[in-house]
Amino acid sequence: MSDEREQDRLLEHEYDGIKEYDNPMPGWWVWIFVATILFSVVYALNVPGIGTGRGRIASYEEEMARARAKYGDRAKPAGAALTDAQLVAFSKDPAKLAQGRTVFEASCSPCHRADAGGVIGPNLTDDYWIHGGRPTQILGTITNGVADKGMPAWGSVLKPDDLPAVSAFVMSLRGTRPPEPKEPQGVKEEPEAAEPGKE
Repeated sequence: MSDEREQDRLLEHEYDGIKEYDNPMPGWWVWIFVATILFSVVYALNVPGIGTGRGRIASYEEEMARARAKYGDRAKPAGAALTDAQLVAFSKDPAKLAQGRTVFEASCSPCHRADAGGVIGPNLTDDYWIHGGRPTQILGTITNGVADKGMPAWGSVLKPDDLPAVSAFVMSLRGTRPPEPKEPQGVKEEPEAAEPGKE
């Protein structure tokens, strides 16, 4: 390439002694770019007669119907259909307790301590409960959290089958007597009151 043609390609600015050539994109690349923009407009509209679909709302409803048909009850909030009796049974299942212990140690121990004696969060080993000590109340507290106390809603973080497992593990902690527990908080509930069918 001649020096004259190279001079024509040089832009009129330089920085730290560096000069820049004018290197326009190849024409085929520019046309592909323009075509993708036009396609995205038609795709985003997604209306009968213009796009390929029946509209975004209709597409959403169709996808939701397919998800409900495929997943059924799993689309409901985790633990929504569990009863006190089922959670009590989980609290006596070694596999569920092992799963719950793993979740507790990873997610709950920073606030409740590894032995559940309480730090920022309350002591989980005594008979006092701030938000209820029945199995479904414990599950509800874990799932929905307590925003004003700084407890996150674990239902949106943990796996669905981890929620009842950690609830069962918390139930199993009652009466374990850790060293130097936090003072009682909430209302005293007798252990029998947490059992289904007992008040």
